[in-house]
Formats: sequence, C-alpha cells, structure tokens
Amino acid sequence: MPHTAVETPEQRFTLRVRAMRQEARDVLSLELDAPDGAELPAWEPGAHIDLRFANGVERQYSLCSDPDDRTMWRVAVLAESPSRGGSRHVHQSLRVGDLVTVSAPINHFALAPDAEYVFIAGGIGITPILPMLADATRRGVPWRLAYLGSAGERMAFLSAPQLAGGETLLVRGDTDDRLDLAAWIGAPAADTGVYACGPERMLDALEQLSADWPRGVLHVERFQAKTFGESQGADSFEVVARRSDLVVTVDRGCSILEMLENAGIGVPSSCLEGVCGTCETAVIDGAPEHRDSVLTPDERESNETMMICVSRSLGDRLVLDI
Repeated sequence: MPHTAVETPEQRFTLRVRAMRQEARDVLSLELDAPDGAELPAWEPGAHIDLRFANGVERQYSLCSDPDDRTMWRVAVLAESPSRGGSRHVHQSLRVGDLVTVSAPINHFALAPDAEYVFIAGGIGITPILPMLADATRRGVPWRLAYLGSAGERMAFLSAPQLAGGETLLVRGDTDDRLDLAAWIGAPAADTGVYACGPERMLDALEQLSADWPRGVLHVERFQAKTFGESQGADSFEVVARRSDLVVTVDRGCSILEMLENAGIGVPSSCLEGVCGTCETAVIDGAPEHRDSVLTPDERESNETMMICVSRSLGDRLVLDI
C-alpha cells in the first residue's frame, strides 16, 4: 500500500509542551498541545512530526499518542550519545510550558489493511508501533509483537495498555536470550503485514529475511539513514523543474535539493538524509537513483516520486514536478 504523505508538509504550528514524563532510562515523552486549546490536525498510526526547537535544531519523532485524541500529540525522545543537538536539548533544556514549532503529521509508515499483523520494535522503535497496536486491536485484527531492548530499564511504555491487546513478547537483552527473528516470525502469508522499527542492524536483518517472503509484506521505519555505497548514477545531470520553468545542473557532491534552492526554488525539507520524506517530489520523466530510506521496493520501481535531498539520476536528465 503506498505511503500517505501529508499534502502540505510545509505547514507549521506553534505548540506548547504540556507535560514531560520519564518513560524509561534516557527516554522522555513530550505532550504537545495548542496554547489556545485548538484541535490538532488528524493523523493515522505510523505518522511522525518534525519538531524545531529554539536552538534551531529540527528533528523527526513518531507520534505515539491516540490518534482519536485531537487535544494533544505525544512523542518520545531517546537521549542519544553522541547527540546531534535534538535529544540533548530535549533532555537538558526543554521545560513544560516551552513553545516548539511543529510540522503537520507526515506518514510514510502507514498501517495497511491485512488479515493479521506481526510487529517488531527495537528500543525507541516502539513509538510508532503503539498506535498500530491500538488500531489493530480496535478493528479485531490479530497481532503479535516482539519488543526488543538492551535492558528492561531502557524499554519505554512497558506498561502501556496497547501491549495487552494481542500476543506480546518482551525480550530484555540483559536477562533474556537473543530472539531468533526468523523462527519467531516464521513464513508470513501474503495477507500478513510485518511492521518493524528500530536500530539499523535489526532492520537490515529483517530485510534480508524478507527476500523469500511475498512481496510487500515487510514495512520498516528507519530513524537513521541506510548506508549506501558510491553513487552508480551520472556524475553530472540536468534537472528540469517543470512547474518552475527552470533547469539546473547537479554535479557529483551536490544534491538536487541544494541546486534547486540555489536557483530560488523553495522545497520543503527537514532531515537532509532521506529519512523523513519531507522533500518527496514527483518524477515526470527520467530514472532516479533512489538513495533514501523511505520508499518501498515497489515505490522505487514505479519511479513516481523521489527524495531529492539524497537521491540522484541514473541518466543525464530528470524532469520533476516542482
């Protein structure tokens, strides 16, 4: 099922930190609401928001509250070491009552209708999974969850009611044996949705496992960009911005996004790593070299869109709807 990106990702709101809670060691949750009490935009399980803090840092966090509760949004922030500035600001400087700039929800990890679900969460990767569990339970769809963590004290939301709606396996690295993912998952049927979020090593292992599964069964959400080798595309290529009636040249070492912005074309963007999906752009003609961590294999093959912050061109010309 195609992801459902927000139609206007550049839309921003000023929200207030209503509450902060220690959910586990090094994990803080933030509840955000509108200072005037206004209803927040609707969202669906799997969505994330961009948070821009007073120090100028912008980061993406998965929504882990109840989509039916339009009075507030909740995210959880892991204290990373080393921090790139976002988690350090949240854990050391942010306070209840502070204002933050927040994007409208963006969803590249949408929960598709299936006969059953298998969920795998690694550490802070439980955050986008929580609303999915609640949604599946509400619809009466059976599900299994493997929630993996390095230690019980580091696993957030262990007592969350969402975990009680299906079959939940907790694997604590400090007390439990390592989970054999292949044996636990088994051979998924074509009408089973496998949804995973967590560290790169776990997701890479799942992608290798899924090589023999029915196409489209595995869905992953990455907090860090996938590792790619050297670009196999053209060293230099032209990008035709059809709606803007401009042509730019993109050399090796430069991004499409960078060259379009240098030409005066404003493009919504955030992570600049091919993770958040904010810069997703429709492709009219040409063959992109996809180097993002968002699109599914089917979406890559269709070449209908690309993430212009990291992806390039296989040929000497791309035509984009921008």
